[in-house]
Amino acid sequence: MGIFARLAALIKSNLNDLINRSEDPEKMLNQIVEEMSAQLNEAKRQVAASIADEKRLAKQAEQESSNAAEWERRAMLAIRSGDDALAKEALSRKKEHQSLAEQFQDQWQKQKNAVEQLKLALRALNNKIEEAKRKKSLLIARKKRAEAQKAIQETMTGLKNASAFETFDRMAGRIEQMEAEAEAHAELNEEASGDTLAHKFRELEVTRGADEDLTALKRKMGLLPPEPEPVKAAPVRVEQGAPLDLAEQDELARALADLDTEEQQQLRLKK
Repeated sequence: MGIFARLAALIKSNLNDLINRSEDPEKMLNQIVEEMSAQLNEAKRQVAASIADEKRLAKQAEQESSNAAEWERRAMLAIRSGDDALAKEALSRKKEHQSLAEQFQDQWQKQKNAVEQLKLALRALNNKIEEAKRKKSLLIARKKRAEAQKAIQETMTGLKNASAFETFDRMAGRIEQMEAEAEAHAELNEEASGDTLAHKFRELEVTRGADEDLTALKRKMGLLPPEPEPVKAAPVRVEQGAPLDLAEQDELARALADLDTEEQQQLRLKK
């Protein structure tokens, strides 16, 4: 089983274990992402080790190729010196290094291809984990929204069971009843005190004011003719006559006193 297959199996196993434990979804998601991130870091270390092996194989292949080239130079030197036997030994050593270079080159090429595949798989795994992080945020938001909706529904259910709204309606009815009783008591007290005439005048003033407002509105709408302008009264010319005698002055004083008394009574009635 490859590294990423083992990693996927481990993640799936941890996920199923957390789900089976029925823990808090938000804590579960956070723990899953943390474990996935830790396992991704482990995968990165293993991929880095594979890359290091690739570089080591490349250097070994290069070194063996250099060794082969060096033994070929020595063989040429032996030939120029007239020592064919030494040249043969150098060529034999060259073949050994050349064979090793070819083997290291072959291993390096295979390791390079494997590293490229590991890099692609690592990027795909990293993208999956980043997607899981984004989904985690969305899932947590959905979880909190569901909790809020559940709390609201539970609150509404509690209000229904406690008949809170019915209690409000009942209290409003009692207050209206108290207001009606207070108005009734005031009316009875007014009738008992005999001051019904003042009450009638107050009602008349209210009604008269409403009638005046209605008439003004009709005139504004053009349903009634405009209010006629007041007729200017001709100035009254008072001619100075003969002075009053004592009896006439007494009679005038009594008339003025009666008029003042009548005005005071009308003022009391209006109050």
